[in-house]
Formats: sequence, C-alpha cells, structure tokens
Amino acid sequence: MSEDTSLSSVANDRLVIGKTIRSLRKKSGLTLQQVADELERAVSYVSGIENGKRDVKVAELHTFARLFGVDVDSMLKPEALDSRAGLEVEWERIQNGPLYSQLGLPRLAARKTLSDDALTALIGLHAELENMHRRRAATPEEARRANTALRARMRNQGNYFAELEQLARDLHRAIGHEQGPLSQRLAAELAQQLGFTLHYVGDLPPMTRSVTDAKYMRIFLPRQAGNDPRTVLLQALAAHALGVAEITHYEDFLWHRVRINYLAGALLIDETSAVDFLAKAKDQRQLAVEDLRDHYAVTYETAAHRFTNLATQHLDIPVHFLKANSAGTVYKAYENDGVLFPSDPLGAVEGQTVCRKWSARQVFKEEDRLTPFHQYTDKPNGTYWCTSKIESTPTGTFSLSVGTPFDHVKWFRGRETTRRGASSCPDEGCCRLAPVELSHKWEGKVRSQAMMNTALLAAMPRNATPGVDEGDLLDFLEQHEPR
Repeated sequence: MSEDTSLSSVANDRLVIGKTIRSLRKKSGLTLQQVADELERAVSYVSGIENGKRDVKVAELHTFARLFGVDVDSMLKPEALDSRAGLEVEWERIQNGPLYSQLGLPRLAARKTLSDDALTALIGLHAELENMHRRRAATPEEARRANTALRARMRNQGNYFAELEQLARDLHRAIGHEQGPLSQRLAAELAQQLGFTLHYVGDLPPMTRSVTDAKYMRIFLPRQAGNDPRTVLLQALAAHALGVAEITHYEDFLWHRVRINYLAGALLIDETSAVDFLAKAKDQRQLAVEDLRDHYAVTYETAAHRFTNLATQHLDIPVHFLKANSAGTVYKAYENDGVLFPSDPLGAVEGQTVCRKWSARQVFKEEDRLTPFHQYTDKPNGTYWCTSKIESTPTGTFSLSVGTPFDHVKWFRGRETTRRGASSCPDEGCCRLAPVELSHKWEGKVRSQAMMNTALLAAMPRNATPGVDEGDLLDFLEQHEPR
C-alpha cells in the first residue's frame, strides 16, 4: 500500500479506523497508557484517535499494526470491527446524518453504560424512520420524475438497445429461429429451452399479467391473454433472461420494465429482417406501421414501439410515439424529433392531456377504424405528420400515434393526406378554454362532479413490483404449489 493510499483511506473514515484500533487494543490486552507510551504521545491523543476525532498518521498506523500483531490493510477494513464497535460506528454515522439532525434531538454518546441491546434498538428505530420517510416520498411525484428521467435516457440513445438486440438473436438461435415472424409454437419452445413449463389459469392475482415460479420453473399465464398471447409469455421470458433487477427506486422499476418490453418486442420482430423490410419500404417511399404489424402478425402497439426502436438507428428518421385515451390523457410517450408533448412543471408527460387538434385526439372522431388515419399538424415548433390507429385492449381503448417532422414525411405512405390541423398548445387559448361567448353565457350556471382517481393519492407500493399485492401473489403460488 502506498503512503498516499493510506492517508486517503484514513481521511475517508476516521471513525471506522478509530473503533478498529480500540477493538484491537482491547483484544491485545493493552491499556491506553501503554499505547500512548509506544507512540510517545499523551493518552488524550490516543483516545482522540479511538473516538474518531483525530486523523491517524501513516507511521502511527504501522506502530498500531506492530503492537496488535496485524497488517495495516486489515486495520482499514470495516470487517475488522467487533460487534460492539460496529454498533457504535453505525450509531455515530446515524447521528451525523441529515435525518437525525432534522429531528433536533441531543447527541447520545455510545458509552459503556449504553448496552448492546439499547444501541441495536436505537439503530432499528432510526432505520424504520428512514423507511417511513422513503414511503412518504414514494408518491406519484416520484413516478413523474422517474418517467421524465427515463424518457430522456431513451431519447439520448434513440430508443435503441444494441445489447438487447444481441440477446434476442442469441435466444432466437437457441430455438433455431433465424428471421421473420415468431410463431406461438416457437415462443413455447423458447420457454421450454429456458427450462420452463407453461400453465394457463383463470385465477392470476389482480394486476398481474403473468407469474413466474423460479422454484419449480413454471410460468402461469391467463387463459385469455388479450390480443396477442405471445406477448405476455415473451415478457415473462424476457424478465427471466435479463435476470433479477435491483429495484431501489421507482426509476429502477421503470427501466427494468422498458428493457423487458424491448426484449419481448425484439423477439417478436427480429432486427435483421425488420430492418431489411423497412429499408425496402423506405426506398419505395411506402413506410407504414400497419405493414410491419401485418407482416409479423403483432399488435399495432408492438409494431409502433418496434418502429421507434429501429427508425432512427437504421433509417435516419427521427420519430415520436404517443398513446392516449379518448379523453386525451397520455399513457405513454417517446420522442427524438423535437415534438413538444404536454408536460407538467417537472417535465412529466404521462397523465397530461394532449391537444384536441392533434391526430391522437382527432382519430377518435372517425367511424372507420380499419383505414389508417393520417394528419399534418402545424405546431409551435414546426409541422409534423402523424399516423394514428385506435386499438382496444383489456384495459381500455387507446389511440396509438407515430409521427415525424415534415422533412421526413416523404418516406411514408399517407403523406398525401389533406387533413391538416393547427395547434398552439401549450397556449391555453388553443383548446383548453371554451369560446368567450359560451363562457359568458354559462358563467356561474354550471356545476359538475369529477370522478376521483384515488390512485393519485396513494403512495407507491413497498415491494419491487408496484401495483401488485405481494400477499395475493404468494397466496397464488401456495395454491398452485405441486403436491
């Protein structure tokens, strides 16, 4: 160990070093006076070192090591502390932390008269207090901040994940699948290749898409799996292939979910053949999300997501994606083309209301749900073209929109549309305020009762999968455990 390293280590944690020296001194049967004599220092000097109030010089570290019969490296490791010293160090750190200082409580020295049990109780109480503060902070505000950070992260890499594309190729290779649509049979073979058996049940816990039992290597799927039964299975397999993520913040949960969905999409629509398919369509100026959907037999939402994964990376086309309900509430959003989504002061888009004049809202007025809906919209930062589609799911009916700036619309089918809108949102005068004459006519004469979304008041769940009740989940596995 160099002298610089020793000095840096000592400066980083005087308390651990001091408690370690005290612990080793007592094990060696030496008194403070004996150690002080060896150092040619006063007893108060050695006591200050042991209490973490004084730095230790490198030469002194070597003297301590010689006296105690240990090497210097071992003295710089927290593992060298005995149980009592460990408790004292943790208690000292707690009292130096921000939460304890905010409580306005007096400092309590860890004297000999303070038993190990008392110290353990105090440390435990503080840990529970920290947990309570974390739960209180885990509100929808945290979710909005996490979504904002996640969207920026995806934008910075063009919503393209090379490592997940490679993992999808490896999994395809394991079942002998080279290119093209992935059949339900091959999806089931992939599960078998990964060691799982599939079980279709009608009693999945509420709010779960699937349940993976890693103990008995079983995947439980709903008997009615929505529009594409492969998707739910592949999401479960993707989660297994990616491994157990360490979830400490809501952003970790969202990031893991994005990666799961991305890998599932890459398994359904392989990169190699999809890029070839899209490149040919671009050459013919006939790019269309619905063609990708039909070619790979997937949902429109899966095709739209996959298009955003590949369009910028391989076709040099900036794009945006938007999922909204009929009231205009945004459920998902992604952009790398500069489009201005509605957002709150934190920059969060999810939960905001999209402009009435955007294609994401206008498409709901169309009775024809089969013919693609295309529209140009003049927005504050330029003109954008969008293609939108209505898709019904078990959780509701949504519009799914993929758009691009005017300069890139030449590659898309539907560019010849004559539909055109003009939006000045986020200016409230665009679509959020009623016409002046109507406001005057009905002023003071209208009352309404809004539906309360109680989820807005709830804190984020404590477990690693927000929205899923852990008790229900474990009860389900107990009921289905092999007898």
